Amino acid sequence: MKREALIAVGVFAVGLVLILGGAVVHRDGVPWWVTVVPLALTCCGVVIRRRWPVGALVVGSIGFAIDVAFVAPTLPTVLVYTDNLYAAALYGPPKLGRWMLGVTTVVAVAAGATAGFITGDWKPLALVGIQSALVLVTPVTTALVLRQHRDQALAERARADQVAHLAELDRQAAVTAERTRMARELHDTIANHFSAIAIQSTAALSRPDLDAGTVRKIMESVRENSLSGMAEMRTMIGLLRQDGEEVDEATRPRLADAGALVERSRRAGLDSDFSVEGTPVEVPASVDLAGYRIIQEALSNALKHGDRRGRARVVVAYAPGHVTLTVENSVNGAGRSGLPGSGAGLIGMRERAALVGGEFEAGPYVDGGRGEGARGVGSRAEGPRGEGARGEGARGEGARGTEFREQGSREQGSRGAGWRVRARLPLGVGIGGIGAGEGGGVGSAGSGGGLAGEDG
Repeated sequence: MKREALIAVGVFAVGLVLILGGAVVHRDGVPWWVTVVPLALTCCGVVIRRRWPVGALVVGSIGFAIDVAFVAPTLPTVLVYTDNLYAAALYGPPKLGRWMLGVTTVVAVAAGATAGFITGDWKPLALVGIQSALVLVTPVTTALVLRQHRDQALAERARADQVAHLAELDRQAAVTAERTRMARELHDTIANHFSAIAIQSTAALSRPDLDAGTVRKIMESVRENSLSGMAEMRTMIGLLRQDGEEVDEATRPRLADAGALVERSRRAGLDSDFSVEGTPVEVPASVDLAGYRIIQEALSNALKHGDRRGRARVVVAYAPGHVTLTVENSVNGAGRSGLPGSGAGLIGMRERAALVGGEFEAGPYVDGGRGEGARGVGSRAEGPRGEGARGEGARGEGARGTEFREQGSREQGSRGAGWRVRARLPLGVGIGGIGAGEGGGVGSAGSGGGLAGEDG
């Protein structure tokens, strides 16, 4: 407003010089100060044109009306009044500008018609009409055109900001998904080896009476897990450093290597059986990796949380259109490691099954396959068919609720035979979108072979 005040003072000073210098023609007998009043009013409109555009229009119109009625249209007042009209149409409400365009057009036509009627000649009609249009209609039209361009620019800027915001959200989502994937890979590879090392070293330290041969076997297993963990870490670092997404097919984990996982668990102290049912077929790369990691995590959980005096059983069953992975282990409460679970193991297995469009269930079981503790405890994840998580977890309880129910079910399962982890993965699809497996739906592990896995 300070800027507008300086402009108004400057304009008023120039107009006053013109009036006092005799450059402005006014009616005979009208004092000079009467000519100054309209100029002062229109200059006041300049001061408030941005903050109160409607007030500027009212004050300026009063000044212009006085100038026309009592003095005759004077150049300084007319020029300043055009600025009043322009500012009101530009800064005022949108309806005000449209209303002003209609009113000024009517006034300009009426002024020309009045002049023609009084003189009886069309020349004054045209002259006065054109002059009125230049003074009244042109500033309003100019302001409306400029306002339209300004509004379009603001809309484009808002649209660009919205697009940038959406792009940032997409970027954040991509970063979050990538971090989740990396965390899952780290947990399923490195953490499993470290868990085995911790369990075996703890057993060796807690049994000072072990003979040298047994200690040597334990240290060999610890060394093997250390080397395997380092090798998989190097592989992950190499993949992160690659520019593309090419994967070395020779070193990629495969479901066909599940027997090596079972053999490694045997050397770590978990008595395990491995069998393959059906005819092995070619498996999509995404399903190959998911199946391998699910078996790896289930065996790691069995080693950490299960009864190592019992027996674990791994079955890979091939059928038309899908492959079913089953891992069972004893949890009778004795011989357990006591290592705390982070809750990431069950979530990771469920996510891997959902990513390839498969199904995943977890829960305790008793001899014969079905038990009380199995019902209402398992977690079921489905792929991109859009059905979402089934059971209570789909109502928003999420992974944490599943984790708590898992803990309670471990106590129930301790009265039974063990835990079962089962995943059914399709053979004809690649990676799909994550379904509602995040919700941790409640399945019934006992009825169809619930998939149990303690979350490591």
